[in-house]
Amino acid sequence: MTWERDGFTSHEGSVGVLLPDGSEPRPAIFDIGSGSSFYETTDWWVYDGTLRIPRASRMRGKCSCGWRGETSYPIDWEEVLRDDPHAYDTSAPREDWAQHLEDVQARTVPLPADVTDLLDQLRGRLEHLADDAPLAALRAVHELETIIGAIGPSAAFLALREDEIPWDRIAEGLGATEKDARTRLFRYSHRI
Repeated sequence: MTWERDGFTSHEGSVGVLLPDGSEPRPAIFDIGSGSSFYETTDWWVYDGTLRIPRASRMRGKCSCGWRGETSYPIDWEEVLRDDPHAYDTSAPREDWAQHLEDVQARTVPLPADVTDLLDQLRGRLEHLADDAPLAALRAVHELETIIGAIGPSAAFLALREDEIPWDRIAEGLGATEKDARTRLFRYSHRI
């Protein structure tokens, strides 16, 4: 189970676990029985000490960007339902991850208030339009893609001009990892 927030694809969150020594375990690997393929997972609930997988003692929030929550929470394995591990309360790690996203968002480049208002209105209107007139919504989406194609390349070019802005600042300003920021700007700059 992962957590996501619109606009922050570089920051997929989930529950991470810690072993009794404080280390983070490697992904658990399961042999599914045939061939050379193996199933690999880091789902917190598989670290219950069975099937030669180490037993985790604590959980914390984690993010695909590499962030790990500073606070960890004990796992009471007696309370984890084997048939429904997702029923176990993981709200504290999720709240820590949500705070991490608030911190990421606070470091992004602020949009002018009128642009934020327009985008909010447009999103709401398109959501209703998709329900009421899906073809009209698709036409509007196409118009947005046209705007992106017209403005994206020049904005990407200006952001990258002569390496004036370092990649770590670009990534922070976009609320992305450096790798994702490079991918995004490359995609925008080649939309001509």
